[in-house]
Amino acid sequence: MSTATTAARAVPTTASRALLAAFGLAAALDLGSLLAGAELGHQIAKPLLLPLLAAYAVTLGAPKPLTAALLLGWGGDVLLLSDADWAFLAGMGSFAAGHVCYLVLFGRRRTSPALGALYAATLATTVVLLWPDLPAGLRIPVAGYSLLLTAMAYRASSLGLLAGLGGSLFLLSDTLIATGVAGWPRLPAPDFWVMLTYIAAQYLLTAGALRTMYGERRTTV
Repeated sequence: MSTATTAARAVPTTASRALLAAFGLAAALDLGSLLAGAELGHQIAKPLLLPLLAAYAVTLGAPKPLTAALLLGWGGDVLLLSDADWAFLAGMGSFAAGHVCYLVLFGRRRTSPALGALYAATLATTVVLLWPDLPAGLRIPVAGYSLLLTAMAYRASSLGLLAGLGGSLFLLSDTLIATGVAGWPRLPAPDFWVMLTYIAAQYLLTAGALRTMYGERRTTV
């Protein structure tokens, strides 16, 4: 694909704006349903989120690793709608594969060693604190997933502030899930906070990637 063609694809179109608006509407429906205790609304809206965001990114010429990460996130979203133990592990695996795609997307861009040390300390503290309260069969999977997630969150900062904030919110969202699995006290409407931070994380990661690729003026994010 030529540079001129790639640049043309980066310019927002009617379709890309419509898809971004649809993503925003699905996010509002999902979060509103969680606050209202309307489970059916959540069940309908949650599976729509990442396909809409991925389609939006594709209209702007998103690189394949970004599209793959978003679609693997969608797989995790769908699996986690089930309360079954196997679905939780499968969903975690789908998200883990998505984090690998994000790491491929970030490549070898430079990041701050000090920030890396902060993330490493956060990971170690979180795992040590959660470990005794996690179900025995989930301790190793959660620890391994947490390592990969933290690496993704740290490396996301290589794409700038938006993506870096997205990575940190992804880490926060999944930490809220982990504390729930461990039986720790939770915020009121815990699923709302999990989804709020998660939706913001995926959007900001997408925004940061597109902005780094094409520049602020060529995208609507």
